[in-house]
Amino acid sequence: MEESQEELALTQLRKSVEKLSASTEGYEKPTLMRFLIARSMNPNKAAKMFVDWQKWRASMIPPPGCIPDSEVKDELETRKMFLQGPTKSGQPLVVCKVSKHFPSKDQLPFKKFLVHVLDKSIASAIQGKEVGDEKVACLIDLQNITYKNLDARGTITGFQILQAYYPERLSKCYILHMPGIFVTLWRFVCRFLDKATKEKIVIVTDAEEQQRLEEEVGLDALPEEYGGRAKLTAFQDVLLPLAAP
Repeated sequence: MEESQEELALTQLRKSVEKLSASTEGYEKPTLMRFLIARSMNPNKAAKMFVDWQKWRASMIPPPGCIPDSEVKDELETRKMFLQGPTKSGQPLVVCKVSKHFPSKDQLPFKKFLVHVLDKSIASAIQGKEVGDEKVACLIDLQNITYKNLDARGTITGFQILQAYYPERLSKCYILHMPGIFVTLWRFVCRFLDKATKEKIVIVTDAEEQQRLEEEVGLDALPEEYGGRAKLTAFQDVLLPLAAP
């Protein structure tokens, strides 16, 4: 898309946001472009998504703009989430060991945990000042899972939060060691994924895909368990400044 067309779409987006009694003040072009791209450069649809995102963050996340470790302590203590990187393209790599996950009866703490993970991952990508288009990569490890670990509701919730409130933040999602017991669940989950999200998901099933994973992520960022040289670092062991949206 030509720059003049982008600028026109951005101007229309800002006007549409104002019509919805909201404001884009303080948000630079890279942030607003994420919403436009997520809505196929339709300014009105992007404006609605942007305003919905602002309202959601105001309701979900307390000042100073992040969910602290203390609010998601139980989920963190499972040590199922790890923060690695940077990858070859300079992005954080979020690793999830699903065998350590058990479905939560109360969805609100689980949602807060997902937001904590996403915000902290994005914050780790910021070099000095947030640009607005920082992305993260994800690796989902399904090795040794049992029926107790299957969580269709939680998986759908995670992707829905990502799609609705973190547009264009995911660069790629690699799924490793997918067993037969997960296939039916995954087919069900895919019904809730939009086309753009599906295109970013790679199910690693053979040596060629494994080699591509190693090349794209880089051996220095990829943990030893997956063919790289890095040591796994649990989320709570990574110290960062305040997380960003």
